[in-house]
Amino acid sequence: MKLPILLFAAGLGTRMGDLVKDRPKPLVPVGGIPLIDHALALTDVDGVGQRVVNVHYQADKLKNHLKDRPIAFSDETDALRETGGGLHHALPLLGGNPVITMNTDAIWRGPNPVSLILNAWTDDMEALLLIVPKQQVSGHLGKGDFTKDQHGNLHRGPGDIYTGLQIIRTETLANVTETAFSMNVIWDQMAARGGLFGLQYPGQWCDVGQPSSIPLAEALLDV
Repeated sequence: MKLPILLFAAGLGTRMGDLVKDRPKPLVPVGGIPLIDHALALTDVDGVGQRVVNVHYQADKLKNHLKDRPIAFSDETDALRETGGGLHHALPLLGGNPVITMNTDAIWRGPNPVSLILNAWTDDMEALLLIVPKQQVSGHLGKGDFTKDQHGNLHRGPGDIYTGLQIIRTETLANVTETAFSMNVIWDQMAARGGLFGLQYPGQWCDVGQPSSIPLAEALLDV
C-alpha cells in the first residue's frame, strides 16, 4: 500500500531574513538546489503515493517551480493554519489514511528517512515520529523534544529532536474544532493513549531554519 505525503511549505520563514524577500522559504537554495527539491527527492521511494504541497507565502512562485511535477497543492493563501490545521485542510487531496507529513526545511545525510519510517510503521501505531539524537543534529537551537521508553513510546521532555517527518493516522483531527492548530495538540492526545511512537534516525540531520544553517547543511552534502 502506498501512503500519501503532505510536504509542509506554507510557513513564512521569517528567520531567513532577506533570503525570503523575493521567494518562499522552500525555494531557498542549499548547495544550489532549492530546499523543496531536496525534500521531494527523498519521497521518490516505494511506498509513497500522492504528493501534496501546502502553500501560503508567495504561493505562485512555488507552484510555478513545481508545475511540471505530479503534485497537488493545498492552498492556504487565505490563512496560515499551522501544522495540524494544514494537515486537516489537505485531507481531501491526500485521499488516504494514514499519511506521511514532512517538513521541507531540512537536509539529511544517511539512509533515506522516508524509507526508514515506512519500513518501521505498524498498524498498532497512531503516529510514528522520526527523531534524532542531539549529537547528530546541526543548525537546531532547541533542547530536545521527546524521550523514548523501552516500548518505543514517546514522552515529552528534553531528549531527541523531532526531524519534521512522521506517519500519522488522521482520525484524531476530527476532534479539533479550531482551523489553525499545532500538531502538538494531536500528539498529546495520542501520547495519552499510548499511541505515539518514535524511531531514531541513524544519520545526520540539519535544520535549515536560518541563514547560518545553510553552510552547515552544505557541509552534510559535501558542497
